[in-house]
Amino acid sequence: MVKLLYEAWRANDLYDWTIAAAIVAGVAVAILVIEYVALRVVTVLSRRTATPIVDVLAQAITATKAWLLFPVAIYAGASAVDLPRKLEQLVDTVVVVALMVQAALWANRFIRSSFERQIARRRGVDGGAVTTLSLLGVAARVSIWMLTGLLVLNHLKFDITALIAGLGIGGVAVALAVQNILGDLFASLSIALDKPFVVGDFVVVGELRGTVERIGLKTTHVRSLDGELIVFSNADLLKSHIRNFKRMQERRIAFPVGVTYQTPLEKLERIPAILREAVEHRDRTRFDRAHFKAYGDFALQFEVVYYVLSPEFNVYMDVQQAINVEIYRRFGEEGIEFAYPTQTVFVQSAAAPAASAAGG
Repeated sequence: MVKLLYEAWRANDLYDWTIAAAIVAGVAVAILVIEYVALRVVTVLSRRTATPIVDVLAQAITATKAWLLFPVAIYAGASAVDLPRKLEQLVDTVVVVALMVQAALWANRFIRSSFERQIARRRGVDGGAVTTLSLLGVAARVSIWMLTGLLVLNHLKFDITALIAGLGIGGVAVALAVQNILGDLFASLSIALDKPFVVGDFVVVGELRGTVERIGLKTTHVRSLDGELIVFSNADLLKSHIRNFKRMQERRIAFPVGVTYQTPLEKLERIPAILREAVEHRDRTRFDRAHFKAYGDFALQFEVVYYVLSPEFNVYMDVQQAINVEIYRRFGEEGIEFAYPTQTVFVQSAAAPAASAAGG
């Protein structure tokens, strides 16, 4: 490399190098000015028109890396001097590779901004679309960089066909080494297509529960009720039994009510009606049944079943609390006593049998 630079220096006089340096400086300044003006123009247009495509273009321009465009200035300056053939080829290669990488950065930012805009529009409205768009956005950006890598390798005269063939031969070993990662990737694809849950759903996995915050290519993030972040591997998550409470339309509640054995018959017959009235007087409920179910060890057991017509946990708890309080109030008015575990001990006096024996 040093030899090539020395040959180039010897092949040109000071005037040629001065012209080349001036061209490099001029083109570099022009690149910076064009970048600044383009960003200002697009930013002003985005504020005035509020057009999505203009906003996305503004985001893409911010991905411009001046150091990747400066090789263009060097290429322009090199046209003013005589360079050895190998050095010319090196400059050409650096310029093309730099432009490829810069184009990939623009495309990556453009795709990312486009998907983020679509996700923001659907967040809180269509959780399934948010999940699908998030994964598609990542896949599109990965594809951009894979394509850029192949183009760069091809320009650097690597044999792409042989490289792909080599990957095919070594693919088995690589697959075995990264099978867990590949499993998570395929699991994320399954989540995007089947949608067992989406961002915003409240799920229960084993003993863990919380709200889905993010679904990535490898992991899913769930925010627990205590505020801690739970990270699940996608493959492990799909192997588990997932309970998705967000998909519920209503909640079924069945609970027992026990009264004492001393409760009069006419009051026992009134209890199902009391339970029904306690449920039907509440909004967002649908009564199912109330029956005298069984004779317990210490209580006459009734069972009441009803539905809360909302999937929200807080609504479910509020309704259940109100109904429980109403049952307690009505039982108090009717003089019906709740049963609780008690033991009755019968004590028989020993004096009576002894007196009988003496009289005999």
